[in-house]
Amino acid sequence: MMFIQVLGIDLGKSCFHIVGRDAAGNTQFKKKLSRTKLCEFIANHPKCIVAFEACGGAHWLARKCSEFGHKPKAIPPQFVKAYLKGNKNDFNDAEAIAEAATRPDMHFVPIKSENAQVIAAIHRFRSGYIKERTACMSRIGAMLLEFGMSLPQGHATMKRLFQWLAKQSEPLHPMLVQELQHLHEHYQTLNERIAEQDKKLKQLLDESKLGQLLRTIPGVGDMTASACLAAVSSPSEFKNGRHMAAWLGLVPKQYSTGGKPKLLGISKRGNTHLRTLFIHGARAVLSRADTTGTAFGHWLVKLKAEKPFNVAAVALANKMARIAWAVMQRGTPFEATTA
Repeated sequence: MMFIQVLGIDLGKSCFHIVGRDAAGNTQFKKKLSRTKLCEFIANHPKCIVAFEACGGAHWLARKCSEFGHKPKAIPPQFVKAYLKGNKNDFNDAEAIAEAATRPDMHFVPIKSENAQVIAAIHRFRSGYIKERTACMSRIGAMLLEFGMSLPQGHATMKRLFQWLAKQSEPLHPMLVQELQHLHEHYQTLNERIAEQDKKLKQLLDESKLGQLLRTIPGVGDMTASACLAAVSSPSEFKNGRHMAAWLGLVPKQYSTGGKPKLLGISKRGNTHLRTLFIHGARAVLSRADTTGTAFGHWLVKLKAEKPFNVAAVALANKMARIAWAVMQRGTPFEATTA
């Protein structure tokens, strides 16, 4: 019986293309299976490496493979492209995935737990509600502008929309008022849903010891702490805090040649949502440097005095990310510095 070292799987919504390769790198078989047949095939196949791109459904499949005793490996799609030979098709993609999985210097994506994916899903739904709420507010403002009214921006005015309209000299058609009422009800519903998402995240953090430790860091609230739990499967995946900050894209982008180093703006790699939350938290700390910022000692005072606000915010976000790694790795709360 042939020994299969690695299975390369090109993931799809309903169809999955599989390539089996032996230890010498020779392709032994190719299969096209449905989702149900894929689970049956993996369950009955001898233990081996199962490789696929880190895309939709990858973490679910990785957990399934682990249950059946296989070793799952999720590869960033941009690293697979270099191993594609010939024209792009599903089986060639699976071949490239199998080839990339055997490279000793390949970077793999850590597999998330089901709980981490649930937290990430709550964050995504919350972000979707916020975008929808912003669009709703823009529609109301644009509609009123067509009738000669410039609605001030912000939630304060939007929440008392009809009180504001009552003070305007321009009368509105009854049918337009009715449309505005429907939109305003939708806006209020979205506010309620966002508040519900916030409560869910807070409840999950209250039940997590690690989440409570993360909240001891100045500038790290419920949103950032829960996003950390969702994005970072295990702090031991990073060599140190600097490695995690680089993974989040909070370090300068390098473009060097001929022995001449050149550093640009931050790389903006990794988890965009988590990086944004860290920067927002850093901005909040910088705006209260005399109170909340004292936990970072003289370093923050000097940074704020010497650097522009945005540069200082990114530097502080980098420091907060490194502190978050240390808190998760050691399992101890943040301690204010006296330096």
